[in-house]
Amino acid sequence: MKTSAGIVVALAVTSSVARADDWTTYRIPQSGTSIDIPTSIFTEQAGKPDGFGQRFRTSDGSADLTVQAVPRQQGMSPAGFLAAKQPPSGIVYKRIAPGFFVVSSIKRDKIWYDRCNFTSRFVHCVLINYPAAEKRQWDAVVTRISHSLSGG
Repeated sequence: MKTSAGIVVALAVTSSVARADDWTTYRIPQSGTSIDIPTSIFTEQAGKPDGFGQRFRTSDGSADLTVQAVPRQQGMSPAGFLAAKQPPSGIVYKRIAPGFFVVSSIKRDKIWYDRCNFTSRFVHCVLINYPAAEKRQWDAVVTRISHSLSGG
C-alpha cells in the first residue's frame, strides 16, 4: 500500500509540473522587467513584493514565484546587492557576474532560486521556491523562467 500511495503522489507531482504548457509574458511597466511565467503552474496571485512586481503561487501552495524590480542604488554591484540582502549560509550554487547574480540552495525541504539582472536604473529579479523532492520535474521550468528574465 505504501508503495502505491508513493507512486500516486509522484505521478500527481510530475503531472502538475509537466503541465507547463501555458506560458505568458509578465511585464512590470514601471521598470521594463519582463519574464515568461507558466500560468498553468502559477495560477494564483500572492501579493506584492518590495518595489514593483507580483508574487504568484501554485494552487496547492507548494511553490511560489516572485517577479520584482527595485531601483538600483548608484554604484551598487551584483555582489554588493547580494551581500546587503544577507542570504542564508550554505548556498549550494552561486554565480556573480558584472551584470547579474544567481544563487540557489535548500531550506526546509524547498529549493530556493534567485536571479537578479542589473541595468542602470533597476535590479530585475525572479525568486522561485519549490519542493526539493521535485527538483528534476522543476529543472526545465526554472531554466526557462530564469533565461527569460530581462530588464528595460
